[in-house]
Amino acid sequence: MYEYIKGKIEQIGPEYIVLENNGIGYQILTPNPFVFSKNQDVETVVYTYQHVREDLIALYGFATFEEKIMFKKLLNVSGIGPKGALAVLAYGEPAQVIRAIENEDEKFLVKFPGVGKKTARQMILDLKGKLNDVVALPEVAATVQREELILDEPEDELKEALLALASLGYSERELKKIEPKLRDKNLTTDQYIKQALQLLMT
Repeated sequence: MYEYIKGKIEQIGPEYIVLENNGIGYQILTPNPFVFSKNQDVETVVYTYQHVREDLIALYGFATFEEKIMFKKLLNVSGIGPKGALAVLAYGEPAQVIRAIENEDEKFLVKFPGVGKKTARQMILDLKGKLNDVVALPEVAATVQREELILDEPEDELKEALLALASLGYSERELKKIEPKLRDKNLTTDQYIKQALQLLMT
């Protein structure tokens, strides 16, 4: 129903954001709400997907069009619902998930929360060879080009990521423990956050 919603981020919670548009605050469930923290008080585009069932109407949102398309692909897998699809995207980049599926890498897929061997095999069975259209989308190509740009100040991106995690309740001790493992990388804030979460969960 909604392709995207453009507005201002008014609130960021552990599982959702509130996007204000024309006086209406939309509660939008998203893989990584804190990714939007740098966009507070500025107009932001959130790519959305509305999920409807008998007892629930929910709006899911994504920072990139690539994430939205990957989310919809994951919903086509038997045994994966919106919550499971969000968990996969929260801990992995779409490109990583696609690569694992195409390579039939079950060991990588079972690292995601809620994904066991049976679900990993089902992901491969249902999606292998059917994800080329995700990376072929013009919007995705533009996103990849932006992410491949060399960052002028990678330290600032890392600091933003650590501040976002601190705002979610992670302690200074936990963050200092993983910080050295991230310093030698040249990533976007979103990528730092995802890698940090993986380290915090191990």
